[in-house]
Amino acid sequence: MLKLDHITVIAPTLIQGVRHVQECLGLKVPFGTHHDYMATYNHRLQLGNDVYLEIVALDPACTSPDRARWFGLDNLETVRSDWDEGRRLRGWVASTENIDALISKHGTIFGDKVCLPINTPTFAFSIPKNGALPLDGAAPSIIDHQGDPTSMAEIPDMGARLRSLTLEHPDPIAIETLYRELSINHPPLIIDGPKVRYCAQIETPDGLKKLT
Repeated sequence: MLKLDHITVIAPTLIQGVRHVQECLGLKVPFGTHHDYMATYNHRLQLGNDVYLEIVALDPACTSPDRARWFGLDNLETVRSDWDEGRRLRGWVASTENIDALISKHGTIFGDKVCLPINTPTFAFSIPKNGALPLDGAAPSIIDHQGDPTSMAEIPDMGARLRSLTLEHPDPIAIETLYRELSINHPPLIIDGPKVRYCAQIETPDGLKKLT
């Protein structure tokens, strides 16, 4: 079974990502961590039930990795185009306890298992060879924490709680079928729409807000 691990705003720059979330939620999300092995960095915010929000972007201070980055961040032109279209909450990550079996069966969707960090791996992540989002983001990226899940104590809790996650997709029946086959626990609600687009309803100290 797959479980929602975190939802992801993919931004042209980290400053833009933080500003967008602040405009949507009224919360300035604190800095998270550097991913030197991917040349990216993020800000993070707890959303309750061991789920969090990640804002991720290229880290200009880092050297490009030897393989494709995660979340489609090698293709900055596409990231900017999606951003300008308002597709900013661009995807989500699901956790599994057996990434090898999942990749063996669905590698054409999720890509390769990549053990990270490179020199001292502590978790595994699925990344397609070209780095693109799985099914343009309609399918989750996969993480296997290998028995060491993300410590929520390391992620700021500002009182935000995820209430719902909705996915617009031009073929909702196909995505619903895939989600059932993957045995996803509490998957996004799927509705008909012209292209992949997410909307999260998030309860904040100032009321229910929408993140897109």
